[in-house]
Amino acid sequence: MCWEVEGEVKGFYRRCRVNIFSTESRMRRAEPNNHHRKSGFEQALSLYDLPPDATVRLISRSENETYKIEVSSGRRWALRVQRRGYQSKNALASEIAWLVALRQDGVVATPVPIAGRNGEWVQVARIQGGPEPRNVVLFAWEDGSQPAIGMDLRPCFKSLGAITARMHAHSSTWRRPEGFERFTWDFEAALGESPRWGRWRDGLGMDAIKLDLFGQTANLIRDRLARYGRASDRFGLAHCDLRLANLLVHGGEVKVIDFDDCGFSWYMYDAATLMSFYEHLPGAPGLIGHWLEGYRTVRPVALAEEEEIPTFVMLRRLLLVAWVGSHVETELARSLGVAYTDQTVGLCSDYLRCFG
Repeated sequence: MCWEVEGEVKGFYRRCRVNIFSTESRMRRAEPNNHHRKSGFEQALSLYDLPPDATVRLISRSENETYKIEVSSGRRWALRVQRRGYQSKNALASEIAWLVALRQDGVVATPVPIAGRNGEWVQVARIQGGPEPRNVVLFAWEDGSQPAIGMDLRPCFKSLGAITARMHAHSSTWRRPEGFERFTWDFEAALGESPRWGRWRDGLGMDAIKLDLFGQTANLIRDRLARYGRASDRFGLAHCDLRLANLLVHGGEVKVIDFDDCGFSWYMYDAATLMSFYEHLPGAPGLIGHWLEGYRTVRPVALAEEEEIPTFVMLRRLLLVAWVGSHVETELARSLGVAYTDQTVGLCSDYLRCFG
């Protein structure tokens, strides 16, 4: 598949029909857990000014665990329990500083953090008798439904494109607080020798043929990104994880949630994250095209930037191959399994054919 630019095939994909998906969405599938409970969360809940009848239910497990907190009056919150060692307390405070600024400045609807009794957004608590305390963050509950594969996602993605452009414009001028700390999502962090989500070589179902093919792809990605560069109009603070699980639609408004992986990267990397775990489906390029259409209503995209989107898609895809291999304890990784690695073969072959 190759990407159409101004009528000519100059890239990786061809534009195609959008509403053709039938695969069940796996984006926010939680571990089986239908029981409300409070045991093991007493310390965490005591750090906030919450009613005493609060119940706790796991709704999502990925890098972190997210729990729904609910009380008899109907009020709800989301408690995010951070993976040990993934983010520092300062990095979490930096994340919240940006999402608060985005909401206050009218850029996008983001989650509203709830400070603890001590006035701080990030709290530390032992969860369910765990051996070490964990960082936790509480948010007010956001109403809305998650967009899903099988829906007509074109209006959502066009709106999201404009929102993303406003977020990028905001990050380029926002005065970050002193000590601001976030990840950098570059080639080294994704596919290099010290990858943040594990080695792509350790993906499920790897064999000699895949190792060679994926290795050629990674090398080409590295070389192209080195030439693409990090000019300030291309590289900056971005969400870096705009997959369907991190979006809510409510009353026609698109909300962006879960800024846990926000950091410094190429702005067009955000385009690559839209179809995370579904990059191999034929409708993916068309949806990215709708995102670009919305983006350009706010902020220009140079032809060179658009033509490099397939490189960012492949960077993300190999990063997720690594994530699946290093997170086999999660339901999402288990549901994707070896098939996700196998489905990456065709993407790598097409990318090498178009760019190699």
